[in-house]
Amino acid sequence: MRILHTSDWHVGKVLKGKNRNEEHIKVLAQVVEIARAERPDLVIVAGDLYDTAAPTAEATRLVTRALSALRKTGARVVAIGGNHDNGAALDALRPWADAAGIELRGSYPKGDLNDLLIEGTTEGGERWRLVALPFLSQRYAIRAAEMYELTAAEANQTYADLVARLIAKLSEPFSEPGAVNLLTAHLTIVGASTGGGEREAHTIMGYAVPATVFPANAHYVALGHLHRNQTVISPCPTRYCGSPLAVDFGEEENVCSVAIVDVSTDKAAHVRDVPVTSALTLRTVRGTLEQLATVNLPDAWLRVLVREAPRPGLREDVQELLPNALEVRIDPDMLPSRDGARSAERAGRSPRELFGDYLDSRGNAEEGVRELFDALYDEVSSNK
Repeated sequence: MRILHTSDWHVGKVLKGKNRNEEHIKVLAQVVEIARAERPDLVIVAGDLYDTAAPTAEATRLVTRALSALRKTGARVVAIGGNHDNGAALDALRPWADAAGIELRGSYPKGDLNDLLIEGTTEGGERWRLVALPFLSQRYAIRAAEMYELTAAEANQTYADLVARLIAKLSEPFSEPGAVNLLTAHLTIVGASTGGGEREAHTIMGYAVPATVFPANAHYVALGHLHRNQTVISPCPTRYCGSPLAVDFGEEENVCSVAIVDVSTDKAAHVRDVPVTSALTLRTVRGTLEQLATVNLPDAWLRVLVREAPRPGLREDVQELLPNALEVRIDPDMLPSRDGARSAERAGRSPRELFGDYLDSRGNAEEGVRELFDALYDEVSSNK
């Protein structure tokens, strides 16, 4: 059977105030085109369909249309909730999804966990079963009282043990021969490369689990959450497919793609990455205004580190040269060092003197700035 593995769409993402909806439309359209060309039997979307737990109507429309388009290629479609998604809200869409032939698993059921085991048969007669694990919050997995009583290391180990027991229970049918055993989850594996773009609160070791939680008799594990495509050393073939677009400047070196997996009961999973190129790339450039004037990157969003002394209007000058500059900052190498000795030297100096020191350290010679500070300081002081 053939699988298209994608994850971390982050629809609704705003980058430095820039709405990326048009890019997401193109990216997901390309993912659908890849599905039409590759003709997978199964599409797995391994979490973080949205960038926020409260997506806009526009974002919801785009995600549901993309899932429907993937289903119309003839593939079964399974999507799980990630840490950015609202699991309950995804579950509320299940009547629509069921009618459209799409399997949505936003959160963990309060009743029968077997709802997380999905089975099917390809047109070629290959049977498959898939354990679909939405993101599991540590707070949800471990009761508040237990977390209070446990040390950080004990809480981390308890979380990893719970995930391992959950996977072991749900994958019990894997021992029965004659089907391709699959698992998808949205989580962090110890030792994997984060690749930027994930919220730090959910990629710290407290949420990481060892790859040994996966059963050796799984034919393929499709992971979401980390945005860099990579293979994980594990008892079974395990892979992060990465995000189909770079969601922030920490990901500018990532290669955006989806994974195409060919696997059968008697053949090891063969994985190849298909690039997704529809979104603008993200790039960091640095230099003086003269150097920045030579930059020619019209198809990229830019983070600009300026090697100039700070002054009013500098940002506007940079954005006039580079209209795609979303973030403009002074290059950290240009900023003065701050140490304790310098702070001690300033002790006892007046606010006027300290402000004058600050302007001198930044090379600011703008006329009237010191006089304006004096006037404001006198006004504030007289009102005390």
